[in-house]
Amino acid sequence: MTTAQAHPNIALVKYWGKQERVGNLPATPNLSITLAGLTTTTHITDAAKDAFVLNDAPADDPKLNRWLETLRGSFDIPPLEIHSSNDFPTSAGLASSASGFAALITAINAFCELGLDQAMCSQWARRGSASAARSIYGGFVALVPPQWWAVPMAKKDHWALEVVVAVTSTEAKDVGSGEGMERSRLTSAFYNAWLRDAAADFTAASDAISSKDFAALSAVAELSCLKMHSVMLTSQPTLSYWTPASIACMDRVRSLRALGHDVFFTVDAGPQVKAVCLSASADAVVSALSDVPGVIKIIRSPLGDGARVIE
Repeated sequence: MTTAQAHPNIALVKYWGKQERVGNLPATPNLSITLAGLTTTTHITDAAKDAFVLNDAPADDPKLNRWLETLRGSFDIPPLEIHSSNDFPTSAGLASSASGFAALITAINAFCELGLDQAMCSQWARRGSASAARSIYGGFVALVPPQWWAVPMAKKDHWALEVVVAVTSTEAKDVGSGEGMERSRLTSAFYNAWLRDAAADFTAASDAISSKDFAALSAVAELSCLKMHSVMLTSQPTLSYWTPASIACMDRVRSLRALGHDVFFTVDAGPQVKAVCLSASADAVVSALSDVPGVIKIIRSPLGDGARVIE
């Protein structure tokens, strides 16, 4: 048996939309931070036929099945029994597919002795979930052309950011990210503007991370998030992933910033609000978001490492 672990990542410059060619390629450059406080653990063993168990329950995942079929087109992969578990809500806007596919390719690579380096693991993870390419690495990570492999930008100790996650729902979302992206591409009047601005946002965020300019990173990251959700909201039918508590948490973060705290929010395709802050403000952020009606749970996380084999 081989066991691997990976952490989800939170995009600070988002992507929302795929290229119209094979390979599960994002439409825009994007960058993220990997979180230590949430973990996917995946065990791989030999089996008579493929079997997938997610969070202790047998599962039939068409995306996983297609991914395995593609992987077997390049490598001799025997039937596998895959046990995967998350210590955080699954399919609820916390990037469980990112950590899931990153842990899976890391485990298969070791178990089947494929000999893949991190760049190739990133490529295969991306084929399952584009954001999974970034979870192969820790710290600050970019996913950029032309290869669309993840590129480590800075290690986790480059800048001691913390992330406070306000969980406002544990339910799986009704519309998955892949389906939602395609809906937006086909129907949102703002989609082309979203594509046009992405490179400038990526450059601004990269420069802010390099120089540790928190105010500059706050501005570009929040705007990237809100532009992405504007594309979602103007899709037909509309895509609204927020709960009332999500909106209240965003307002609370703005209030904290007005009081002088170094904090900004970002939200992916789900209802969970991630407040990114400097360590000096983390206690205040935890306290403030804990008091928001509708917040179910608070998860506080430093930046984490990339995917790895643990046994």
